[in-house]
Amino acid sequence: MKKHLLVAAAPLFTLSACATVPATAPAATDPWQPRPYVQIEAPEWTRDAVLYQINTRQFTPEGTFRAAERELPRLRELGVDILWLMPIHPIGELNRKGTLGSPYSVRDYYAVNPEFGTEAEFRSFVDAAHAQGFRVILDLVANHTAWDNALASEHPDWYETTWDGQFRPTPWWDWSDIIDLDWSQPGVREHVGGAMEHWVREFGVDGFRADVAGYVPVDFWETMRARLDAIRPVFMLGEVQQSSYHRAAFDASYGWDWHVASKRIAQGQADATGFFGYYAEDESLWPREAMRLTYIENHDSNAWEGTMEENYGPALEAMTALSFTHDGLPLIHNGQEACNTKRLEFFEKDPIDWSQGRNCAYGTLLRDLIAFRDANPALANGQWGATMQQVVTDRPQQIFGFVREADGNKVLALFNFSDEPVTATLADGLAAGEYRTFGSNEMATIASGDTVTLAAWGYSLFARGQR
Repeated sequence: MKKHLLVAAAPLFTLSACATVPATAPAATDPWQPRPYVQIEAPEWTRDAVLYQINTRQFTPEGTFRAAERELPRLRELGVDILWLMPIHPIGELNRKGTLGSPYSVRDYYAVNPEFGTEAEFRSFVDAAHAQGFRVILDLVANHTAWDNALASEHPDWYETTWDGQFRPTPWWDWSDIIDLDWSQPGVREHVGGAMEHWVREFGVDGFRADVAGYVPVDFWETMRARLDAIRPVFMLGEVQQSSYHRAAFDASYGWDWHVASKRIAQGQADATGFFGYYAEDESLWPREAMRLTYIENHDSNAWEGTMEENYGPALEAMTALSFTHDGLPLIHNGQEACNTKRLEFFEKDPIDWSQGRNCAYGTLLRDLIAFRDANPALANGQWGATMQQVVTDRPQQIFGFVREADGNKVLALFNFSDEPVTATLADGLAAGEYRTFGSNEMATIASGDTVTLAAWGYSLFARGQR
């Protein structure tokens, strides 16, 4: 039957025995010619961006947008670029956890939580942030809603159910305060997608951090990325660890494995080679355009795993320096720059302790590391930055090192991830050169075969060709 259809079709033209293919005919596609996998472009303003996460409830004593707006000049001085606000929406009351509930239990995607202020005050925060050079992204909770979200009564068919027809929280986790949406329903997609467009179009939001993005079909995110970019270019961070979500949806995704590896090394459960698995996979599996969020602390780790001091101890400064210089997207969780030493309550009001303020040496380190990144284009994010090249020494279990070099800018980073001083010999000439030293700005010359000595949990950063 297929043969009959082909024969019956009228030809567009006929070739004689001596005819040749016109010179203008398209060339045959080479099946082995590399084709770009990533179909989206990250905004230019993400090139060397550092994220700063704001938990509005705990960020200030007042816990409001208005109070957060007053902190913008301080954040500008710190040097961060993209402000990520945890969910700003009204919180469910039915099956609520604690007194105030989880911000991730959303009662209305199109409204703001009165605990934080009004729509006008939120708009003022965004406008002020833009005026001071920031971008603002919102935490979007697409996978589930609060039990008392109006959708549950108006469209019960939009939700997943248990074997006996009851609304279902996300299985296996203790997420009893939320119920899962059914993403096979077109109405779900249009409602949540419409909310995303609403905040971008009506309030000037610059993108989203997508909560448990991998629990939502990737085609939804791809559709919404195109719809949002049609309004204006956005930045999308997905809480997901699948490279396929970078094809046409997300600019950045979570490097959970880095966080796990860094804590294991800091706690003596692994040596410096414990990073090799993460970096090998990051370079080989993930597209160059992908920005991997590698963090010392975020809201989840602070609340459920421990403070940065509890998790990293004496390794904290070295691991932080690594997170700002390797191939990754840095994040500062509110309070880190003031040496916040407590686990913030998740369901209650529990303001950050800002008492150390400018006396926090770790906060000074964060400012200096941001300035170091800004001065060295080789440390830029994603496709703009240089690939890490391993610096090999005779002490691989203790010394972790790399070079990132591009367009005349070269950064050398050496870390001692052990609790004793180490002297190591460089195996080759990769690290050789004349540099300025991070922190002191002194000149240093390193030659092939030199030895380097680092204190316990110490590190050294060097740069050549800074701008």
